[in-house]
Amino acid sequence: MSTRKPGDRVAHPQYGHGTLSSLNEYHTVIDFDAHGTRTFVSSRVVLTDSMVPAPEKPARKRASAKKAVPKETVLKETVPKEAVPETE
Repeated sequence: MSTRKPGDRVAHPQYGHGTLSSLNEYHTVIDFDAHGTRTFVSSRVVLTDSMVPAPEKPARKRASAKKAVPKETVLKETVPKEAVPETE
């Protein structure tokens, strides 16, 4: 078994530099800088140590919450005035 652990920087001949996400006896998961996350068979993957630092990943923006609309506004906008019966 390898002496690598999650968080280590590695290099792959085809995908380039990446960060080890997880590994066990069967699978090795690497988050590559330019190619995203890939899963390999642990016994078959060929990796070398990488001294290239991980690039800064942009922070994901959260979607803004929709503002609640008062019920009266919804009724006025969706139902024509002629369709609403008048009360006496």
